[in-house]
Amino acid sequence: MKLSALLTSAGINIALCVVLLLLYSILRRQPGNVSVYFGKRLAEENIRRRDKSALERLVPSPSWLLKAWEYSEEELLSIAGLDAVVFLRIVVFSIRIFTIAGTICMFGVLPLNYFGQEMRHRQIPSESLDVFTISNVMEGSKWLWVHCLSLYIISISACVLLYFEYKKIVKLRLAYIIGSPPNPRHFTILVRGIPKSMDESVCDTVRRFFSKYYSNYLSHQMIYRTGKVGKLLNNAETVYRNVINLKEIAIQKSCGPHGIRSGLCGGPPGSFQLYHNEFDLSVRESNLSGITPSIKEKECAAAFVIFKTRYAAMMASQVMQTSNPMTWVTNLAPEPLDVYWSNLWLPYRQLWIRRIGTLFAAIVFMFLFLIPVAFVQGLSQLDQLQKMFPFLKGILKKTLVSQLVTGYLPSVILLLFLYLVPPTMMFFSSVEGAISRSGRKKSACCKVLYFTIWNVFFVNVLSGSVISQIDTISSPKNIPMQLAKAVPRQATFFITYVLTSGWASLSSEVMQLFALVYNLVRKHVCRCKDDDPDSVPSFPYHTEVPKLLLFGLLGFTCAILAPLILPFLLVYFCLGFVVYRNQFVNVYSTKYTMGGKIWPVVHNTTVFSLVLAQIIALGVFGLKESPVASGFTIPLVIATLLFNEYCRRRFQPVFRSLSAQDVIDMDRKDEEQGRMEEIHEQLMSAYCQFPLKRASKSEHDTECSERSIRIEESESSTSDTTATVSGTATTTAIELTRSQPRNGTTAAASGKRLSFVGFQRALSSFSLFMAIRNRKALR
Repeated sequence: MKLSALLTSAGINIALCVVLLLLYSILRRQPGNVSVYFGKRLAEENIRRRDKSALERLVPSPSWLLKAWEYSEEELLSIAGLDAVVFLRIVVFSIRIFTIAGTICMFGVLPLNYFGQEMRHRQIPSESLDVFTISNVMEGSKWLWVHCLSLYIISISACVLLYFEYKKIVKLRLAYIIGSPPNPRHFTILVRGIPKSMDESVCDTVRRFFSKYYSNYLSHQMIYRTGKVGKLLNNAETVYRNVINLKEIAIQKSCGPHGIRSGLCGGPPGSFQLYHNEFDLSVRESNLSGITPSIKEKECAAAFVIFKTRYAAMMASQVMQTSNPMTWVTNLAPEPLDVYWSNLWLPYRQLWIRRIGTLFAAIVFMFLFLIPVAFVQGLSQLDQLQKMFPFLKGILKKTLVSQLVTGYLPSVILLLFLYLVPPTMMFFSSVEGAISRSGRKKSACCKVLYFTIWNVFFVNVLSGSVISQIDTISSPKNIPMQLAKAVPRQATFFITYVLTSGWASLSSEVMQLFALVYNLVRKHVCRCKDDDPDSVPSFPYHTEVPKLLLFGLLGFTCAILAPLILPFLLVYFCLGFVVYRNQFVNVYSTKYTMGGKIWPVVHNTTVFSLVLAQIIALGVFGLKESPVASGFTIPLVIATLLFNEYCRRRFQPVFRSLSAQDVIDMDRKDEEQGRMEEIHEQLMSAYCQFPLKRASKSEHDTECSERSIRIEESESSTSDTTATVSGTATTTAIELTRSQPRNGTTAAASGKRLSFVGFQRALSSFSLFMAIRNRKALR
């Protein structure tokens, strides 16, 4: 690839970034886009943008960059949470280390690479990018010690910065745990693999076991299998609560006409009609008291067990409960909002099969992805492309076409294929059996990271080497030299990949293209005028963290081999620092937190990148016949691995579990302040699987510890509320009853019961919700 092709790709991406950023500065000022660009603040602060003149709204302004820059780390911690601060620390670390690497390599290594051989240089735009890499340095050159010294400086600087970042993030995590309000997860453990008995229910088995062996046992909450019907029921339950809250409103049997059309349906105004019956809970209970589902069929072999102190919960989560490690398996419970209910009912013995299956599926997916990667590498090798497709010679001889094909098109095609990876890996993580949403996202993050490092780096390096040297591969003597030159040659592709996947992706991130299109369709096609605060997305750590770490790997491995990539990386991280701060403050909401647990993944990947760069440099020094540089590189590899081992032993345990000292101090502090009783009352309802309403204090004191909601799929249907959409009537039955206690047991199974019949009733619930909202609009 020539430098002109790289400049063409850079020009296209720079122009695209500038256009999108200017367009963003205009679109963010439009009142109709508040929910897209200020969704977080709209949900939390209920903001309303002040009216601006039409001219002022159409003038681009860089003021958002300054506002995003002004926020301190403490303000970001209070606004976006610990995970956002940890993510931004990754960006800050990358800016610091690549500023050091860029300064050293651009002024010390790049000139040596360019003048590494006695040759007649062309004009700079016509030069091949290979002359800027270490492959242009003569064998046995005495200047290779400069490359080795630069590698030492970069590695030592990276290790020092990593150490201080790790130390700072550990302090932030401890302050987050100790300084936050009492967290239900610190008092609760998740128990799976509960043995079933024919003599008693699983609920009674759990109570009997923990009452016998733990004096600090407080209560427990059984987990029930829900599936897709349960998810639909949650929506129906929300609609029911809205109806209950509107009992004071005199709802007419027929809603009056309104001016809002039904969008794609094209129905006339007033096509929604609502027929209302009074919801008398006592009547419903008396009418449906005879319907009692089988508890054994609904209970799963899993439960949340609540303890009186944090220390008791922590100890119970870390010890083996019985001599059989496959039963009574305990872990600290995730936060209530972080629980991934769909996977809690999975049998514990089935999890290892699921993990093996998802691992096999991920490997198959990685190998299938070799097809587009090989195709992309074929495009980047213009000479080989002309040999394989002779009819393209005439087209590819044109300068602009060749520059686009070799400099821009390969990275764009690869980027489009990579868009399939995050949702696929998220699906694999769900099937794997994650018990929390944050755990699922962290697992998907690791899968995406491994996938991108393998396919974007290793496969591109290997396939590019094979394609470019297909004529000389038969000679065994040339194989070591060709493999040594593989990474420097592919560095040109990596530069274009940084431009396309880095710069362009940041501009599309700040533009929120998918959310913007969805907002336009929802408001102008579906005629929805109100913004939904609950639809604010959470930050996609599973896509952005692997992207940052991949660029870090490219920067470390290419620093002394192809220093030309470093300025492009530095611009990406500087722009990303401002863009991500803006997104955390205005766009994304913090629905749950990982507690900074993503940092150990970042640290280990960064150390892996350093060691990989050192090993590649060691091989290049050997093939360049520089024994001094090779000999000094070996101790550097060993020292880096020892540094990683020290950090793993010193800091990583803080991210795995809490210390006894911290939890005992927190327990004593709460007892001294007299807050334990209040905390215990709050714990009773923290992990209700289907909470309809807060139970009263008396209910907490008696039965709320084992309160649960039974889901029953019945063939019968009881008409409570009928919502007619465009003259078509559908029936929904939402039945709430108190479950009857078993003979010889306490009322452990008492609670609400929902009966949901079929998918048609889910549509009816949606119709009811639309009618209620239209009623609100009329008022």
